[in-house]
Amino acid sequence: MQLTSAAGGAGRALRVRLGSAAALVLAAGAPVAAQAATDPSLRIEASGLFYTEAQRTTVYEPIGRITRLFADGQTLSAQFAVDVMTGASPTGANPAGRALTTTSASGSSTTVGADAVPTARFSDTRAALDLEWARPIGIATPTLGLHVSREKDYQSLGGNASLSVDLDHRLLTVTAGVGRNQDRVFPMAGVVRGLTTGTRSVADAADKQVTSGLLGLTRVLTRRWLMGVNVSHISERGYLTEPYKVVSLLDRGTGRTTGALREKRPETRARTSVLLSSAYHLPRNVLSLSYRDYRDDWQVRSHTLDGRLRMPIAEGSWFEPHARFYSQSAASFFRPGLIDGAALPEFASADQRLGRLKSLTLGATYAFRLPGQPGEWSIRGEYLGQFGDHHPKGTVGVQRDYDLAPALNVASVVVGWTLER
Repeated sequence: MQLTSAAGGAGRALRVRLGSAAALVLAAGAPVAAQAATDPSLRIEASGLFYTEAQRTTVYEPIGRITRLFADGQTLSAQFAVDVMTGASPTGANPAGRALTTTSASGSSTTVGADAVPTARFSDTRAALDLEWARPIGIATPTLGLHVSREKDYQSLGGNASLSVDLDHRLLTVTAGVGRNQDRVFPMAGVVRGLTTGTRSVADAADKQVTSGLLGLTRVLTRRWLMGVNVSHISERGYLTEPYKVVSLLDRGTGRTTGALREKRPETRARTSVLLSSAYHLPRNVLSLSYRDYRDDWQVRSHTLDGRLRMPIAEGSWFEPHARFYSQSAASFFRPGLIDGAALPEFASADQRLGRLKSLTLGATYAFRLPGQPGEWSIRGEYLGQFGDHHPKGTVGVQRDYDLAPALNVASVVVGWTLER
């Protein structure tokens, strides 16, 4: 099942965690000479993610990564991940005012109550492989990457390249990078025209291209303080519509659901974000803070605040609490429903991930070493509460009596193991 995130929302957040940005800046800002190993070594990392949304989606994701570190500082790594996803996903339709049975593209059916948000059952498995190579050459470090993933109705093939240069006695690092993804979407029932009933497909598959660019600066301000700023721009073109989402047709007077049309989104999207990160080494602990400002030409604007505090407990163990706050505005074409019989807009989507929402994440990581055993273990647990617009602009009649965006409660647990030898 294709799960497309809306401005860093709930969709693919399983795979892209902006909350770790400050830690990434720490790694990126370390002088190349300090990163270079005197002897070849091998790093092996393994982790398992369990993610569950209350009465919605459940994900199991084992990840394995192996990195070869050479004597000249060169690194070569490979990562393999498998996502096993099951559960129910909102279709975009409004409560129908009567018990409703929905059949998904895979043939499974779900019955919801009169005042419940309709959902469709799904199951999918995604496999992904990422390769990366980096090598310091004087004050510069070029990096090349390759990504490929495949799931039931979506595949992605991409590459990226970046160059980091250390200046001012390695106190300043400048990074520039580009990336390109060529994706293909092949919905279970084929590609259908947006804002139609979707009873007939017009193609078996559709393409999507994603081009990205990044410019970053990392500065060592003092022996204890590191700051960074990253500016990224992503341009998407092609089939950006969610093939399984619909928009309800509503009776003008009563607001009762009279039918549904497939959603339709623009075929282009330009995203820009600015990420400010800071890491400060206190006498014992390390405080990492970040702020991200995001906006796109769909009129989605979001703000993300993230904080972590790493606290050593004893030799070989540490504890790190984490908090993250996120808020976003709605896309210009977000509609809770369309009036039956009225002129159709050019674009419309009722996907809550494109609506106005806020979320709060609280969690912590505990890392430790077992006596006499190699490697470091870590356990991370997090809770995310997401709160949408319960009565968005455009609701009519009885739709005002329903909660169109019930709170979403998400729990995740990640167990990891790292070995260097």
